[in-house]
Amino acid sequence: MKDEILITESDVAMDVDQLMDQYDKETGKLRKLKGIIGTFTMLVAIGMSIFQFVTAGFGTLLSAKQRALHIIFAFTLGFLLYPAREKSPKDRTTILDFVFIILVVFVFGYLFMFNEEIALKAGHANTVDLLFGGLAILITLEITRRVVGPELPIVAIVFLSYAYFGPHLPGLLAHRGYSIERIISHMYLGLEGILGIPLGVSATFVFMFILFGAVLDKTGVGKFFIDLAFAMTGHTRSGPAMTAVVASGFMGSISGSSVANTVTTGAFTIPLMKKTGYKPYFAGAVEAAASTGGQIMPPVMGAAAFIMAEFTGIPYVKIIIAAAIPALLYYFAVGIMVHFEACKLGLKGLPKDKLPKAGKLLIKNGYLLIPLLIIIYFLLRGYTPLNSAFRAIVVSIGIAVIASLVKKDKSFGFKELAGAFESGAKGAVGVACACACAGMIVGVVTLTGLGLRIAEIIVTLAQGKLLLTLFFTMIASIILGMGLPTTAKYIVLATMAVPALLKLEVNLMAAHLFILYFGVVADITPPVALAAYAGAGIAGANSMKTGFQAVKLALAGFIVPYIFAMDPTLIMVKEISGSIVSFLPVYTAIPIMLSAMLGIICLAAAVEGYLIAPTKIYERALLATSAFLLLKPGLMTDAFGLVVLVGIFLMQKFRGKKVKEA
Repeated sequence: MKDEILITESDVAMDVDQLMDQYDKETGKLRKLKGIIGTFTMLVAIGMSIFQFVTAGFGTLLSAKQRALHIIFAFTLGFLLYPAREKSPKDRTTILDFVFIILVVFVFGYLFMFNEEIALKAGHANTVDLLFGGLAILITLEITRRVVGPELPIVAIVFLSYAYFGPHLPGLLAHRGYSIERIISHMYLGLEGILGIPLGVSATFVFMFILFGAVLDKTGVGKFFIDLAFAMTGHTRSGPAMTAVVASGFMGSISGSSVANTVTTGAFTIPLMKKTGYKPYFAGAVEAAASTGGQIMPPVMGAAAFIMAEFTGIPYVKIIIAAAIPALLYYFAVGIMVHFEACKLGLKGLPKDKLPKAGKLLIKNGYLLIPLLIIIYFLLRGYTPLNSAFRAIVVSIGIAVIASLVKKDKSFGFKELAGAFESGAKGAVGVACACACAGMIVGVVTLTGLGLRIAEIIVTLAQGKLLLTLFFTMIASIILGMGLPTTAKYIVLATMAVPALLKLEVNLMAAHLFILYFGVVADITPPVALAAYAGAGIAGANSMKTGFQAVKLALAGFIVPYIFAMDPTLIMVKEISGSIVSFLPVYTAIPIMLSAMLGIICLAAAVEGYLIAPTKIYERALLATSAFLLLKPGLMTDAFGLVVLVGIFLMQKFRGKKVKEA
């Protein structure tokens, strides 16, 4: 009987790779190389991971050298693994690919070998510098187009054009303009272009956390998370749908991609949701909405947390602490929507005797959580994210080897370790390319002061009103976030949208989390809802219908950023404008968090048409009003909202009692 209900790992193991190929923009393009080229690619990937691992543990090189070598490895892997066009053969490389690889080695090897001489030039470029610089820009645009897609390179080209055509632009957008030589020099020779802060973070923190995730994956932590989520929530009324929410939260905390998260957990949860009575488009939407939330869930946050720490100067540990409550509220919002839908449909959870036991799972495989606890321990002790990730990887490998020896199943040995190092490097290629390309965008912004000009335009359109400024920034964040990886969308938005919020004295931490939040939900917002389309593909549902349903499920979560932007107490930050951030004790956020949770319940009930019983039209209207009163910071509004919620709850309770008596 158990096999009739549950989808086992063996049922979907073959499908996950196919689904990743079909729906993940990066994985789907990967070549399947064999023979000498395949071996060479594997050695380059493992070599990259060893370089990153050793420098993380024993000291990084000078910034320019570390970044140059990182980019040589990443771009070389990119040209080996990603074909130039969709119709290009996926089982072999071409001569053009090796031409690009040779150029990569020369162009960025020049920066590595002659770093000191270039620094002494102080930006005065000679002919070789300009030739190599022009090639570096073209190579970066091409590899990003191959790996990430055309959207980011197009944005970068627009920005580079803006730097040149400044004098010919109207109004606030106009600037004095820069020569081609000056633009190339800024993008190539310094640390404010291709080798800027985004790539610096990719070459240190981000890579190590991706490698950490790859090592964990080889130990079987993904399957453990899904089994644990089933054990915890499979018996509830919302059953597999709630399992999808919890499992995606677990996986998303270490995953760097909404789409990858959707496919990995969705291969298990979506078929089960359909079996227990959920409509296909709803099942796909639940997984997409839950998986997308992983990009705002600490500790990794789609790798954006590390770049945020560099951009803001706020310690990484404080960023993930501040981000924790909004992330949990997002998952609470999706979970409560799922619960009300299950109640409305009259669904029931899976029988407890057909689910794994949480206690047995923890006794058998609880050791898999030790690396996660280790990394949190070191971060809280004040170790750098780079050093913490290094120690956690060492612990992960040690635990996996010991467990393999104790169980005598050879589940983790040299082959698995090499596989983890290979997949870690391959997984980092997309981030490195996106960061290098986004670095040019940041470089243009610093060169021309575009960020302040965009801020002026947004504030002028909003007529200086905070709520309107937040709304326009939200729209801009969703549009700019469509189709881009989390790191790239955060970098673009941090340079373009954050200055507008800071101009109206929104707290620095709140402003950066606000744009990240809405950049991330672009993954479920039509028309370019990549995570929703992946969920729809697995469920066999209409893509647009799944996308709009995913937005509906996450609707309450859309309001959370407005709360902490207007009252940063929710993220445990004092109301201090500018770049000064002062943190509050955790207990200070409890009242506003409880108010937000009640507001989310009201909004979910209004949208789903169910509280403890189906709601009447006037009850839905009152619940919607109550939701906005509770979600708006303020004692009086909270009190009125709570009275309305309690009133409707009692009315439905009384009505249900009368129906039973009748």
